[in-house]
Amino acid sequence: MKHIVVFTGAGISAESGLGTFRDSGGLWDNYRIEDVATPEAFKRDPSLVLDFYNIRRKQLLESDPNNAHISLNKLCEKFKLSIITQNVDDLHERSGSVDVLHLHGHLRQARSIMDNKIYSIKGSDLNIGDLCPNGFQLRPNIVWFGEDVPNMDIAIEKVMQADIFIIIGTSLNVYPAASLINYASRAERIILVDPEPLSYPNIEIISEKANKAVPELVEELLVL
Repeated sequence: MKHIVVFTGAGISAESGLGTFRDSGGLWDNYRIEDVATPEAFKRDPSLVLDFYNIRRKQLLESDPNNAHISLNKLCEKFKLSIITQNVDDLHERSGSVDVLHLHGHLRQARSIMDNKIYSIKGSDLNIGDLCPNGFQLRPNIVWFGEDVPNMDIAIEKVMQADIFIIIGTSLNVYPAASLINYASRAERIILVDPEPLSYPNIEIISEKANKAVPELVEELLVL
């Protein structure tokens, strides 16, 4: 059974109504990254940071997986499927995906500032005074700018095993995640799905939004 590794970015979730960093008029337009997405911001104003992610979490709870998320799971009929995502939402899991690796954390999880143990967030809010069992404040389980990406080595191992590597909805501008493409040397096909893709040698480009292109690509792969 061949191994397909799918690497997804904000573009696949944008079609479920979740804003991206680069969307004009979106949630991020009202905040500076330096104020809500760095360890220093959390030390300086934890309430602002927690409120920002509470808004994002509420938005997520009102969103559903789209056809791109759902159709990827059909690949399990013929292939081993692994999904690596830069997204902090749980739309892949809610669509039925099982093997999902989050590079940048998970919006519906918190972690202790003492030992980084992870806890589920019930509901939409994480507030000042929400503590781990040892009495330390919980923070969003998000990899902020300036922090290490703990799952990067696992992601690299998966990409190195890929027979087919599919990239969906990412500009490949955020490092170190964008470097994953450099580890797909074993892949017989590398396919990039994005409405405004960068140009790469020896990569198949599908210049369309994920919601349209991914179901069509899945059907093509299943009949090969």
